[in-house]
Amino acid sequence: MTSNTQQLSDIGVSIWLDDLSRERIATGNLQQLIADRNVVGITTNPTIFAGALAKGQAYDEQVSALAKAGTAVADAVFEITTDDVAAASEIFAGVYAQSGGKDGRVSIEVEPGLAHDAAGTIAQAKQLWAKVAKPNAMIKIPATVEGLEAITAVIAEGISVNVTLIFSLERHRAVIRAYLAGLEKAQAAGHDLSTIHSVASFFVSRVDTEIDKRLEAIGTPEALALKSKAGVANAQLAYELSEQEFATERAQALLAAGANAQRPLWASTGVKDPALPDTLYVTELAVDGVVNTMPEKTLEATFDHAPLHGDAVTGSYDEARQVLADLAAVGVDYDDVTAVLEAEGVEKFIVSWNELLDTVTAALEAAK
Repeated sequence: MTSNTQQLSDIGVSIWLDDLSRERIATGNLQQLIADRNVVGITTNPTIFAGALAKGQAYDEQVSALAKAGTAVADAVFEITTDDVAAASEIFAGVYAQSGGKDGRVSIEVEPGLAHDAAGTIAQAKQLWAKVAKPNAMIKIPATVEGLEAITAVIAEGISVNVTLIFSLERHRAVIRAYLAGLEKAQAAGHDLSTIHSVASFFVSRVDTEIDKRLEAIGTPEALALKSKAGVANAQLAYELSEQEFATERAQALLAAGANAQRPLWASTGVKDPALPDTLYVTELAVDGVVNTMPEKTLEATFDHAPLHGDAVTGSYDEARQVLADLAAVGVDYDDVTAVLEAEGVEKFIVSWNELLDTVTAALEAAK
């Protein structure tokens, strides 16, 4: 019998794991997830690394060596995280080769404090790319206004990019165009476009969390009837937008020259509301040509009991537009919601980054 994760892969969804630790790498757990759960990529962020470093002994040996060498905290974090990403990239090398570079990807994020610093983001993206030194790495850059400039510049260098923290359709369009601009520059510089890949990480559950809070505050029957519908509708329209943007003359010319379309990636797919099905953001966003990056809990729930029903996206656009229109009618300000979520997203990652620095500081001190 075909497993649910295999069925999801057959629909055309690439399953990536939203987690990484040295323990996963050392124990063979990653290889097992590739073999048994159809996992074909990994995403990381400062929260994930902070969690990995805070527990277990897997990092003790490296931390001890870094402490003896008198390594500064920020440099130690750079060494530890890039080593994990390089090691995971090697594990995924086979998937990368089999998929023609589309999958087998391991993403590492620029420091979140650089979210509004284009020049700093560009410099660190190049630094991370050079340090990991694996063709299947991806550098994560947030989709802030300043991030857009960095996306174009980094793609222009031939570096593959995972654009993160996308909440609004308008910003998603700007991200796609920043990618296309980067490809045009890469082409002019003589880069092989076929080697450059990108995903646009469109966040799902956080949209529901913020909008549902507002709907509850409004409290009318019309408002409450719209709960937990916005995240899926917003993402479905992001897929439509991506189809439209890559059908333009500009995009088609680049694709004809060997470029790859930037795939939508569904991020924040762990269900936050216990009243909802725990695979909601998997089954309702299943469609060919996307990535779904899942926390392990969601991955296991999908494998165990996801009620898949094929392509859940391409016939849904009118209904999704109606959901957004109904939200506006009851008084939910979409632009305000997405602006709040972007600011909060950057802030949360800065907090996690500081926790990561604190964890490594303490570990370096203890190892002296």
